[in-house]
Amino acid sequence: MTRSSLPLLAALLLAAPAARAQSRAQDSVFVRQSYTKLDRQITMRDGVNLYTTIYVPIDASPATPYPFLMTRTPYSAGPYGEDKYRPRGPGPSQELSREKYIFVYQDVRGRYLSEGKFEEMTPALPKGAFALGNNPPPHDESTDTFDTIEWLLKNVPGNNGRVGMMGISYPGFYASAALPNAHPALKAVSPQAPVTDEFIGDDARHKGAFYLLDNFEFTNYFDIPRPKPVAEYPELFKFEPKDAYKFFLALGPIKNANGPKYFNNRARIWNEYMAHETYDAYWQQRNIRPALTGVKPAVLVVGGWFDAEDLYGALNTYQAIEKQNPGTTNRLVMGPWTHGAWSRPDWSTFGSLSFGANTAQTYRETLETPFFNFYLKDKGTFNPAEATVFNTGTNEWKTYPTWPPAATESRTLYLQEGGHLAVAGPKVETEVAKALENQANLHITRLPGVDKFILPSQYLSDPANPVPYTDGVHGSRNNEYMIEDQRFATKRADVLTFHTETLAEDLTLAGPLTADLFVSTSGTDADFIVKVIDEQPDGVQRLVRAEVMRGRFRNSFSKPAAFVPNQPTEVKYELPDVLHTFRKGHRLLVQVQSTWFPLVDRNPQTFVPIATAEARDFQKATIKLYHDAGHASAVRVQVVAP
Repeated sequence: MTRSSLPLLAALLLAAPAARAQSRAQDSVFVRQSYTKLDRQITMRDGVNLYTTIYVPIDASPATPYPFLMTRTPYSAGPYGEDKYRPRGPGPSQELSREKYIFVYQDVRGRYLSEGKFEEMTPALPKGAFALGNNPPPHDESTDTFDTIEWLLKNVPGNNGRVGMMGISYPGFYASAALPNAHPALKAVSPQAPVTDEFIGDDARHKGAFYLLDNFEFTNYFDIPRPKPVAEYPELFKFEPKDAYKFFLALGPIKNANGPKYFNNRARIWNEYMAHETYDAYWQQRNIRPALTGVKPAVLVVGGWFDAEDLYGALNTYQAIEKQNPGTTNRLVMGPWTHGAWSRPDWSTFGSLSFGANTAQTYRETLETPFFNFYLKDKGTFNPAEATVFNTGTNEWKTYPTWPPAATESRTLYLQEGGHLAVAGPKVETEVAKALENQANLHITRLPGVDKFILPSQYLSDPANPVPYTDGVHGSRNNEYMIEDQRFATKRADVLTFHTETLAEDLTLAGPLTADLFVSTSGTDADFIVKVIDEQPDGVQRLVRAEVMRGRFRNSFSKPAAFVPNQPTEVKYELPDVLHTFRKGHRLLVQVQSTWFPLVDRNPQTFVPIATAEARDFQKATIKLYHDAGHASAVRVQVVAP
C-alpha cells in the first residue's frame, strides 16, 4: 500500500458507517410508509398459541390483493409490538420487500414468545398419525404450518389466497417440513441451506464425528431453559476465547463441557447430542428426507459451496425431493456462498476470491424474486434450468438439466507411494481391477514390472497435538477455512499429501466425491479427513472440498465397530458435491489426516463411548494408508466438460 492511498482508505472507512446508517434510515422509512404491522397469537389444533408478526402492504385490498410470504423461525419473529417495525425489509430481501407481499414471521413452538415445548428438528408425524379421536390432536411442523396458513387466509384481509415459504438454515428446515401434507394454498417453497440430517452431514455431526466448535458456541446461546415465553435469551456462560484451539485442548474430554463453568447439565439439546452417539431412532426421526413425499408446491432449493453448516442439507434436500416426487417442480441453485450469503446486499468477494460480480444480487434478481412472483402473483415467467450452479474454479455460472450432471465420466485418483496421485480412467481401472482380483489378500506386494515393494504411507496421530482445521489464531470459527491455503497442514508429519503432475489441460469435477481408503491403526478407532485441494502455480493450496468420517461407523452409522489393530481395513465414504475446474498449469492434491481440531472433536483412538471418555482413553496411534494392488486407496470423481 502506498502512502498516498491511506487518506483515501481513511475517507472510505469513515464514509461507510454513514452510508450504512443512511441506508438503514431509508429502509425504516420505507417499511413504515409501505406496511402495517400486526402482532397476533395464532392457535394451533392442540390449543398452543404461536406468536406471529405480520406486515401487510398499506394498499392491500380486495382490488389489490397480495400473497403471503412466510418464514417460521426459532430465532425470533421480533421486534415484538405493533409499534415496533423491522428496520430493514420487512421481507427477506430488498427486492421482495419492494415487490410487496404480506410478510409473515412466526416463532415456532417453545421459542421466544410462542407457547409449547421446543423440539430439536421436530420429527415428522408418521403416516396414520392423523386418525380421528386423538386428544390432543397430533402435531408436527407441517400441521403447525397448515394451521397458520388456514388462520392467515381467514383473518388477514387483502390476501390473494396464495402462500409462499422460505427460510435459511434452521428456518430452511421449517420450510422443508411444510412440504408434506401441505396446505392447498401453499404454492411455492424455498428451503435455503436447510438443516436436513444432523448426524450424517449437517450442523451437529458429519459422518458421526461431532462438530465441537460450532455446537459449543451455538448451544451456549440457543439451548437455554425456558420456563415461559421470553422475548430474549441470555447466554448460559461467558465464552470469548482468544484462541479456540488452546481453549478446547485445555477443556480435555468432551464430557468436561458439562462441568460447572459451562453447560452444567442445563442444556437439553447438548445432552441429547451426547446421549445419542450413533445413528439411532433419535437422529433417524429427525432426518426430514423420508417425509418429503407427495410434494405439490413448487420448490427452489438454495445452497452455498462454502457453507460450513448446511452444504449437505441443500444438496440432499434437493435429491430427496427429486427422487421421491417425479414431476414436481424442483430447482437447485448452488452459488459461491457461505451460510446464507446469498441474502447479503453484496457478495462479490470472499476471502482471497473475487467473483467479478455481485453473485447474491444476481441470484435474487434472476431466480428468487421471479420464483415467488410467478407462483404467487402470476407475474412474469420462471423457467430456469434444473440446476443453476457456480463453478468455483472458473468463476462462472453453469446450468445443467440434471444434478449431478448426467454427461460425466468416472475417474479414479489413486493415492500412490511417495505422495503421487495418479489419475486413471475406465481402461486403467479395469487393469487395476484385475490386479486387485489376483492379489486381493496382499498389502505389501511386488507389482508386475516394478522391481520394488509397495509400502504403506504412515503417520502418528496424537490427540494431544491434533491437526488444526485452520491456520493462525482464531477465537471462533474461521469462516474462510473452506477455501483456505492448506500449506500450513502440508508441513505437518501427521498429514499425508498426494499430488498429480502439473495439469496439461483443464480438469472439471462435478458432483460428489468418494473417498475409498485402505487403512490400519495401531489403536481401535480413528477418524479420517480427506481433503481435495487446488494447488495454483504460485504454490497456494486452496481447499476445494473436505469431509470427515468417524472410522467406527465405516460399516454402519447405527452399529459402530472397533478396528482390529494393524489390520488393513476399507473406509469408504462420500464427500459433498463440487463443481470446480482445476486449471491447466495447476495440480490436484489430496490430503489424508486423522484430526481436524477444534472443528471436529477429538477421537480417543480407542473404541470407547466418546461422550463419556476419560483423559486416559486418548492414545496416540500409528495410522497406515495402503497403496498396493490389493488395497488401492483412491478418491473417485466425476469429470465433466468445462
